[in-house]
Amino acid sequence: MNTPLDLATGRQPDGGPLLTVAGEIDMSNADRFRAAIADAVVDGHLLTVDLTGVEYLDSAALAALFAHVDRLRVVANPLLGSVLTISGLTELTTVTFAD
Repeated sequence: MNTPLDLATGRQPDGGPLLTVAGEIDMSNADRFRAAIADAVVDGHLLTVDLTGVEYLDSAALAALFAHVDRLRVVANPLLGSVLTISGLTELTTVTFAD
């Protein structure tokens, strides 16, 4: 059974690509997440991955983020702070925690 996951693409005010994610990201839907990141990446712009609507992510989700770490920035739910920090993602790309 796949865990519910909503993915939506859009644009930032500066024209940069935006991927908004809601739900939980785990091994049952990480391939969809990985494909959405790959599809949303635009040369010359950092992709903003908005994880403020994500309450849980596992190592498969982290692997998807690490695969594109040089082309993205992350806005995250504070609940994800420890896993993003311990994984080292916060040292490799900009991660902002929403209030």
